[in-house]
Amino acid sequence: MSEIEGVVQGHRDGHGFVIRDDGQPDLYLSQQEMRAVLHRDRVKARITRFDRKGRPEARVLEIIERKKAPIIGRLLHESGVWLVAPEDKRYGQDILIPKNAVANATAGQVVAVELTEPASMFSQPVGRVTEVLGEIDDPGMEIEIAVRKYEVPHCFSPETLAQAAGLPDKIRPIDRKQRIDLTDVALVTIDGEDARDFDDAVYCEPAKVGRAKGWRLVVAIADVSHYVKPGEPLDHDAYERATSVYFPRRVIPMLPEKLSNGLCSLNPNEDRLAMVCDMLITATGEIHAYQFFPAVINSHARFTYNEVAAILGNTRGPEALRRKDLVDDLLNLNEVYRALIKERGKRGAIDFETTETQIVCDDNGRIEKIIPRTRNEAHKLIEEAMLAANVCAADFIATAKHSSLFRVHEGPTPEKKTLLQNYLKALGLGLSISDDPHPREYQQIAAATKDRIDAEQIHSMLLRSMQQAIYTASNAGHFGLAYDAYTHFTSPIRRYPDLLVHRVIKAILGAKRYLLSKGLVESMPAARVTRKPAKQAATAKAVALSAEGALWELAGAHCSANERRADEASRDVEAWLKCRYMREHLGEEYSGRVSAATSFGLFVQLDGLYVEGLVHITELGGEYFRFDEVKQELRGERTGVRYAVGSRVRVQVSRVDLDGRKIDFRMVRDGEEDLAMARAKRDRTAERHTSVVTELASVQETDRATKAITKRKGFSASGARVNPARAAKSPARKGPPKAAKPAKRR
Repeated sequence: MSEIEGVVQGHRDGHGFVIRDDGQPDLYLSQQEMRAVLHRDRVKARITRFDRKGRPEARVLEIIERKKAPIIGRLLHESGVWLVAPEDKRYGQDILIPKNAVANATAGQVVAVELTEPASMFSQPVGRVTEVLGEIDDPGMEIEIAVRKYEVPHCFSPETLAQAAGLPDKIRPIDRKQRIDLTDVALVTIDGEDARDFDDAVYCEPAKVGRAKGWRLVVAIADVSHYVKPGEPLDHDAYERATSVYFPRRVIPMLPEKLSNGLCSLNPNEDRLAMVCDMLITATGEIHAYQFFPAVINSHARFTYNEVAAILGNTRGPEALRRKDLVDDLLNLNEVYRALIKERGKRGAIDFETTETQIVCDDNGRIEKIIPRTRNEAHKLIEEAMLAANVCAADFIATAKHSSLFRVHEGPTPEKKTLLQNYLKALGLGLSISDDPHPREYQQIAAATKDRIDAEQIHSMLLRSMQQAIYTASNAGHFGLAYDAYTHFTSPIRRYPDLLVHRVIKAILGAKRYLLSKGLVESMPAARVTRKPAKQAATAKAVALSAEGALWELAGAHCSANERRADEASRDVEAWLKCRYMREHLGEEYSGRVSAATSFGLFVQLDGLYVEGLVHITELGGEYFRFDEVKQELRGERTGVRYAVGSRVRVQVSRVDLDGRKIDFRMVRDGEEDLAMARAKRDRTAERHTSVVTELASVQETDRATKAITKRKGFSASGARVNPARAAKSPARKGPPKAAKPAKRR
């Protein structure tokens, strides 16, 4: 068999996988094979066999490249031996540390380790301590671990800091040249209460679109591209990060603070450089016309979402009185938002109502409370304005036939589509998706089920059936938003793809062509481009074969990978904080509801805490539970008790694994559950009774049919032909009839 290259992905249970470069199914590595390699090593492997399910198993032939990034873990001293237990359990092996290589670290501290001797089939890896992060309970330690564990760049280079320090504090007269002055337009920013960087401002006024009523919607975005030029240190560090990373109480920004919170932030009552999308919107919410241009703006106010929602809800309230000069502008924004929402519905875009949470920490970095983020009308207003600007940017670039990055979101794969169809059929909703689904079908199902107790599970299944959105040079549309072309234009302070889109738009406006820096793109570790969406196949030919197109594809893959890395790091920190919080509540009981059912147990989300944990299947009682993948539920074979998404349960916190980011619950037997089991038993009894009655009725019906046929054909019960008249006259026989002779065998 041929040799296959890929990256090793370890598993906390000791085995691992080779994630293939060609995007084909991953290769399984046994625990013995994993002894000589470590998580994230690049290897060359060969398939040795296939298991019963057809999954390939492999043997490592060659280690092409050892991952050089530091490994984070806790320093331990056991039986006179120093070792580091990696925080990421996918490494699978402890790292031996010579006693002269522990630096100034003490046992129990969190450290970063550099390998000096790699793992082999017969020996553990050896390393040395390169950095002491501190004690595990130090405030903010979870973030320090995460940024190193996921290799999130968190320190700007000296060259970048020097360049940022040399930038002016305010815009200069030379910066205003060849820009339209919009400082008299009452643009405002609308963001969260804790926002520190403001990269978008909006304004709306009534306007005539032809002879009909319409609106002029202005979206101004911070002009980061004016300060971050290709080939400069600022650009190199921004591309390396590709996105800002958000943690509770801390942000790892894509740009230095002088830019992100200063020069590029649209702070109120300060002149700022911006790229503007000026649109005409019809009464039905269609974008009639648009134009892009560089401008100088001045934000007239900094609003919060809650403040705008309060003003729109009561134009005579205290919030409105404080902002009376801008209330009419907000009402205009609300009107154009209503029109855009109608167009969204007509387009069939998907809109799931999900509950997002916010972790509120105290001064020591411990969870104080977890609260739901409420998405009010002001959030949706800004979202629709940003979507409109992004669509215009994508259309502008596509019309000019200029290479760029698009935000592509594909619909369901054939396998996921079939799984979703079976799931919806089992629910008995009377709704499903077609073989070539349209976003409108998803939205109809979401709307029809929003008030069900299992709405979150249904919406989760709808979401999981679709593919992940990515950045790519091949435009294949956005399935979820129901757009033929879509890109990101509105957040260049925190997303590098938006910065690239700004540069492309400026190039088109100047009748030039923006070319990606080959040196910059190829200087970063190559991101894996796999499983190219089917709809991209045709458009990929136009870009992937050219050198320019190949660079854009690499840039898209890099930005997509770093976006996922940022999400994983944020989730890891949140999971760590929740585990630490629940560790202080071991043994306590809580009410909750089943958020997911699996073959190995139930995930339960606690009421009011928004903390999720696992009730293992062995904790459900002394019977066998069968998992129904179609209905997404567990059912006891003896009692018939069912645990489905939305089921109410009461649990006890039994175990917290801080290193594994896992919380385990134990089911508490209470009156409600006993009632559920009794109801299930009654249902099973009723089912058996119904089954017996049905079977008896079936037998009786068959018997009646047989007698009727016999009577019509004139046969006796024994099968002999009789004279009907004689039979009617003959008296009834006494005793049982004689047995008929058996038929001879032939």
